Amino acid sequence: MLEHNSMHDRRSADRRAADRDEPVKVVKLFSGDYYVTDQPGEMIVTILGSCVAACMRDPQTGAGGMNHFLLPDCPDIASKTDSQAARYGAYAMETLINGIINIGGNKKRLEVKVFGGGNVIESSQMIGARNCEFVRDFLRNEGIRIVKEDLGDTYPRRLRYYPDTGKVMLMKLRRKEDFAVVDTEQSFARTLKEKPVEGSIELFNYGSKNQGYHR
Repeated sequence: MLEHNSMHDRRSADRRAADRDEPVKVVKLFSGDYYVTDQPGEMIVTILGSCVAACMRDPQTGAGGMNHFLLPDCPDIASKTDSQAARYGAYAMETLINGIINIGGNKKRLEVKVFGGGNVIESSQMIGARNCEFVRDFLRNEGIRIVKEDLGDTYPRRLRYYPDTGKVMLMKLRRKEDFAVVDTEQSFARTLKEKPVEGSIELFNYGSKNQGYHR
């Protein structure tokens, strides 16, 4: 088992727990995070506001995982030419793909389901829409097919993903208290403004020390 620190330096004990309703091991995913596994009976859970999560797997081997990313707000640059913001998204996607390949997945067989990107953060840049646009463009350019998506609109989502089977359980959150995710994402967005843009990484750089957690 290989473990790397997440962006928030959370330990595996903080993110893995038993689920009272299902005989599975639960892995919590946080903003700026990712997780990959080749073990059956694991469920990755997260809550999304403006962030996007890509749920990706190789259906032949069962290796898969999820990321949770947010493009930083760059108000002085139009979304189509926002190369700095796009590098954050590309890093999130490439680390997920690399992680799955490292545990036996094959890029040519990968399938992905994408969720989130609600415009729940007050911003003239429509951060949620930019995240949706980015993930669609990235996957199309990489030749990875989207088999299901639920993107956009104005509400947060609670997501459960089972990498070994590809099953997704999605709940759209509409109650006022559910929008607490907005405060968390706004705090995370502020850290992105202060954090240097990640350097470029090669898609099949197996020796890179990616952020996240592997099992």
